[in-house]
Amino acid sequence: MTPIHLLLGSLLAVSPIPQAGIAAPASAQSVPAPVTATPVFDEDPPPRLSLPTESDRALWQKPGFRFGLGLVYGRFYGIGGPPDYQMIGPTIRGGLRLDEAWSLMGSLQYLYATGAAGAKGLRFAGTIEPTWHATSHLSLAAGIGFGGIVEQGSSRTDPPPNGSGLNSSYTFPDASQPLSTCNGVGVAGLLRAQWLFVMGPRSSTGLALQFDGQWTACVDDTGILEPDTATAIVRRQWWPHLGGSLTWEIQWR
Repeated sequence: MTPIHLLLGSLLAVSPIPQAGIAAPASAQSVPAPVTATPVFDEDPPPRLSLPTESDRALWQKPGFRFGLGLVYGRFYGIGGPPDYQMIGPTIRGGLRLDEAWSLMGSLQYLYATGAAGAKGLRFAGTIEPTWHATSHLSLAAGIGFGGIVEQGSSRTDPPPNGSGLNSSYTFPDASQPLSTCNGVGVAGLLRAQWLFVMGPRSSTGLALQFDGQWTACVDDTGILEPDTATAIVRRQWWPHLGGSLTWEIQWR
């Protein structure tokens, strides 16, 4: 035999011949990774869903107290002789929201007023205003109360009769020739339309358009006393005014 045949015979004798039907050793087979069981905690409570929160607009429709601060710019026009005024100043509003449709509000205004012939002074008013909420933004109100004018002076000519020629108090029939200075209080009324934007659960802001009317009893104290009753002799004159104003307001609940 040749050396090649001897080498092949020795290799066949050393190498094991696999036999059919005999499985490979267990160490040669792939072993699957063990599955870890997920622990179940039966004592945990079931998950709870949070309650739905109300919208800010819905909160503003609930009953409760309301308070507002605003800035007013407006004009007053005299009817039949009284001077016209241009006015600016603060306003305070407060009241109760009764339900979704109605509120009962009140307002106070203190406005600096300037007019023709060097007139300047203060216009003030306080009104009670039943308010109807037409929509979630728009409200309409009608108010009635008191209003007054306090003038510091003007260059108007004082109408006769003057104080020195009077023995008793005198009321002018009209205001075609207005007193040189008006200081008095009268009846005031208003119509108001307001549009509010809700900024959050506690505050809102908006604009209001207002129409005003006022009938002021101007009183001029002559400084003279009646001889019989020792009461002051005064001159009175009624001043009717109509006007309007625009208000920017911030309101809280």
